[in-house]
Amino acid sequence: MILLENKIQENLAAAFKALYAHELSPESIGLQPTRKEFEGNVTFTTFPYTKPLQTSPEKLGEALGQYLVQHSGIVARFNVVKGFLNILISDQAWIELFNTSIQQSTFGTLPSHNKKIMVEYSSPNTNKPLHLGHLRNNFLGYSVAEILKASGAKVVKVNLVNDRGIHICKSMLAYQKNGKGQTPFNSGIKGDHLVGNYYVEFDKMLKAEAARMQSEGKSAEEIERQNPVLLEAQELLVKWERGDAATVDLWKTMNAWVYEGFDATYRMIGVDFDHFYYESNTYLLGKEIVEEGLAKEAFFRKEDGSVWIDLTNEGLDQKLLLRGDGTSVYMTQDLGTAELKYKDFHCDHSIYVVGNEQDYHFKVLQLILQKLEKPYAPGIFHLSYGMVDLPSGKMKSREGTVVDADDLVQEMIDTAKQRTLELGKIEGFTEEEANTLYRQLALGALKYFLLRVDPKKRMLFNPEESIDFHGNTGPFIQYTHARIAALRRRAEQLGIEPEAASNYQVLHPTEREVIVHVSKYESVIAQAAQHYAPSLIAQYAYDLAKEFNRMYTEVSVFNDPSPGATAFRVQLSVQVGQVIKKAMGLLGIEVPERM
Repeated sequence: MILLENKIQENLAAAFKALYAHELSPESIGLQPTRKEFEGNVTFTTFPYTKPLQTSPEKLGEALGQYLVQHSGIVARFNVVKGFLNILISDQAWIELFNTSIQQSTFGTLPSHNKKIMVEYSSPNTNKPLHLGHLRNNFLGYSVAEILKASGAKVVKVNLVNDRGIHICKSMLAYQKNGKGQTPFNSGIKGDHLVGNYYVEFDKMLKAEAARMQSEGKSAEEIERQNPVLLEAQELLVKWERGDAATVDLWKTMNAWVYEGFDATYRMIGVDFDHFYYESNTYLLGKEIVEEGLAKEAFFRKEDGSVWIDLTNEGLDQKLLLRGDGTSVYMTQDLGTAELKYKDFHCDHSIYVVGNEQDYHFKVLQLILQKLEKPYAPGIFHLSYGMVDLPSGKMKSREGTVVDADDLVQEMIDTAKQRTLELGKIEGFTEEEANTLYRQLALGALKYFLLRVDPKKRMLFNPEESIDFHGNTGPFIQYTHARIAALRRRAEQLGIEPEAASNYQVLHPTEREVIVHVSKYESVIAQAAQHYAPSLIAQYAYDLAKEFNRMYTEVSVFNDPSPGATAFRVQLSVQVGQVIKKAMGLLGIEVPERM
């Protein structure tokens, strides 16, 4: 599509010069998609040129349209609606584009632009397993990284593991008091789930102690500040930062359990990383940057020894950077991590995929780095996304009401199996093949449902709706790909040679629409990369699947009397299947060959 638009721009520039002696560069000529109520593929607006050329919008449109029909070689006809010139590209131009550019193996991968971009996503805490919210994060980060790769960027996918801090010490304290030697190996509980159980246990301990203090007449403020369970956890954090051997050993043991669990989940959901960072390795560098800020008088120290930055002139407030007892906060370690990431990779842009509850935090982080005159500060971007709710309501980790990622994926697999068996879509499958299909459908449904929505929007995830084989769902697109794969296999059995498609001359309207939609793929990739929006790819894949299915019902692939028509439709169908596979791959979704 881009190639045809460029040719139209060149011919419009030639028309202005030939008809009006008016010089225009092709790049300056804007085109837009023709509105659906009018015939045409692209529209040129004449209004801006009428005054200097001393003519009306309608007359200018007519003159330009006639020139294009006579001289361009790719315009079949046109119509003028007020100041809008609607241009219909000829079938021959679409067929030529299809036979050349679209069928190249590189179609769908844009030229390299040498930008190096880091995408940080997942960022789990080692005090609990991954949950539904983490799934949106992982799928969004992975997809954005893949889209950026396809757009020509060099991408580094990283995972910053939150492996230290007060929340980690809460699980550790609960385990110290109630663990009784339990391990993932002697309990049969996955490591991240086991540690998560003790995070929930800490909350129970905290509430029990609060209830006791309340019964003794303590005020709410006293309960909050003097709860001995919380004070013990804080003391554990101080011990950890001081390098207390027993504390560090317990921390290492419990984190190792969690990492093994995380790795299993990552493999199951199909995401990966090029590099891991750990906050335990970055918080000390963060403390050095705090000292650097104090030396530059960008920060200030309060009487209790805590370090702050004053951002009131920027319309914000004062922000804590280091506690009075010397222990770090999230901002401390984020400063250190930002510095380390830049030293390691020198990326032009660094994208943080983090929920929108941290919008303020990342605004402050960037401001701090700007005040410290860090060269990487302008390249920081917070890809903020909304939370995911279920029909049952909001999730809370500390109360144990989260929807566990492992459990949810298994539930989706079970649902996919049930739906597939009901529809009879696994005839002739071995048990292994059937199980692979159930997993592909389950993850396709889950990923597509979470990615088709604009990241900024809070969303309600409905498992039943997501796995429908009809409508705007992953399984509908996956089924379309499987249908195309079956068509391709039948063509091979019949000995149909796709190469004969070059003899085809006149397109059925549905064929034309399919080619038009396929031709937009690369421009959609560019848009999705620019806006970090997998939702654009998801919508594109759905629209392409719809257009193909409409063509499939309106024209016969194998029973047309013209051999050229059959060969062309096979070739077009195969190309649609390849583009669907590529587009879904950018979402991290596998497409089955059989269903």
